[in-house]
Parts: sequence; structure tokens; C-alpha cells
Amino acid sequence: MVKVQLWQLKQRQGLPLDIKIKFSLTRIRDFYEANNGKVYVSFSGGKDSTVLLHLVRSIYPDVEAVFVDTGLEYPEIKDFVKTIPNVKTIRPKLSFKQVLDKYGYPVISKNVSRYVSDLQNPSKDNKRTRDTRLGLNKKTTNVGILSKKWKFLVNAPFKCSDRCCDVMKKSPFRIYSTKSKNKGYVGTMASDSQQRESSYLKTGCNNFKNGLSMPMSFWKEEDVWNYIKKYKLSYSKIYDTGVKRTGCMFCMFGVHLEKKPNRFMLMKKTHPQIYNYCIKKLGIGKVLDFINVDYGKEEQSKLNTTELAIPPKPKVLGILATII
Repeated sequence: MVKVQLWQLKQRQGLPLDIKIKFSLTRIRDFYEANNGKVYVSFSGGKDSTVLLHLVRSIYPDVEAVFVDTGLEYPEIKDFVKTIPNVKTIRPKLSFKQVLDKYGYPVISKNVSRYVSDLQNPSKDNKRTRDTRLGLNKKTTNVGILSKKWKFLVNAPFKCSDRCCDVMKKSPFRIYSTKSKNKGYVGTMASDSQQRESSYLKTGCNNFKNGLSMPMSFWKEEDVWNYIKKYKLSYSKIYDTGVKRTGCMFCMFGVHLEKKPNRFMLMKKTHPQIYNYCIKKLGIGKVLDFINVDYGKEEQSKLNTTELAIPPKPKVLGILATII
């Protein structure tokens, strides 16, 4: 593994697109040769993976693309995937509703959902972890502590969890990779999140140990669109509706930070039937009410969002006293 300094990442992110393309193609070749051609492209149907697939196939046209049909994709994404040759479709073992029922809702962020889940599911085995989440371990830093801002989620009338992505996407890929012995290219970028930036700084584009290549890690979103324009690539029509992120339709990670219209407001306009299923049947509405996020509902919910957002102190103290 090759560690990358932050200044190197910033420098690479500022390179012209043509240089970035050459850099990425070099990393693609390195990974391909290291794995004797036993590789695949993780293809979501979104703009990033569309560019990634074009990059890889510009050198190795026979590389297989693998699409995980989670049931959470926009219809336009699925339609676009069908237009791409040599795509293998795999599926998770559980449906999204089964994941929600078994583990809980993905809310705020992966870390917040994981920390809240630890506190909502106390046991003798996770006592130390729960102490960390509450900031009770004297030897620990602020890492791993649930922010005071989100502690009210511990008392939510629903479960929170970060397991969704692992069950719906990562697990199917692990099964596919184990059976096929193929190693994956993914179109993630350091600019996507702090977690992805951290991963890039630790390993660079190619994590040979874990069998994962991220050859576009130092790209930015503007580079992706410029590449699409430069090579006149087709892309999913969903982007023409105003949707900027084409991951799982019902994911709530980061929605509290979005400007209006947020992803659910857009969904109400572009996919009203799916919106209705999401908000009512899956219970996403009650979760958004609880975290005080507007999702375009026409009438106020019967739920008192003010009371829900800030649970009564006796309840908080009672729950925390129990889980400590």
C-alpha cells in the first residue's frame, strides 16, 4: 500500500482532466496486471461508474461490469443499465424492508446510525463500546463518541442502523468476488466524503491487499461531467430531472444537510408512486418527521415533531441510565 499525503491529494485534484485520465489509466493497468486480468467494474449506473467503465474498457474492452439490483435504484438507472453490454446483475439476500425490520433505518450518517444502534441494543458484550459512544471511556478521544446533537435518536420510536449498505451492496459483491475470484474497480472519489478521503490517503488508488481499485479517487464531480462531455457518453436520464445523487432512493444519510428541494421533495415530483410507498409503506415519513426534515408533505403529520425531536428529559435519562 502506498500512503498519500493530503497535500498530494489536493495537488492531484487540481490537475487538468487530460492528466487525470492518464494517471487513472496507469492505475487501472497496474491493478489489471497485478490480478492477471481477473477484474470487474462495480457499475451502479450512475455517472461516476459510467465514466469508470468507459475508462477501464478503453484499455480492456472485455472486462465485466457488475450491477447490484437492490430494488432501491431509480427506474431510470435500471433502464440505463440495460443499455450497457456485458453487465452481470447480482442481488442481495434481503429486501430493503427486511433490512429495516431487522436492523433499522439509515439516518444522518453511517457513524451516527452505528453509534445510535450500539446504544439502542445494549448487552453485556457491548458495554465498553456503549461507554465509548457516551464518552465515558477516559482513555478515548472524541473518536467514536455520539454527538450530543443526535443523542435524542437513542429514544426514537424506530431502530437506527448503518447495516443497510453492507447487506444490500457490499455483501453481494463479496459473494460475487469470492465465487469469481475477480477483484473490483469502483468509481468512488475522495471528494465524496471524509471516509473516502481517508481511504485514499491510506492506500492510494489501488488497495492490492483488499483487492480494490479506486482509480478516480483524485477526481472531482466537475471532472466526471467534463469527461462525459468530452467523450459524448450516454448517461442515465435521471440526472436531467434535477437529481444529483443516484444512490439508493430511500437512503436518509445526509438529507438533513440538503437545500430544498431535497431528494425526497424531488422524488415526490418525479416519482410520486415510489414516494408514496417510501414515505408511508416503509415508514420513511415518520423518521423524517422525527429528525425534523421536510419531505414535501401536504399536511402536517399527526406526530408532534417538536416533542419527538427533543424527547422529555426523564425518558432520555431513563434510557441512558439503562444502557450505561
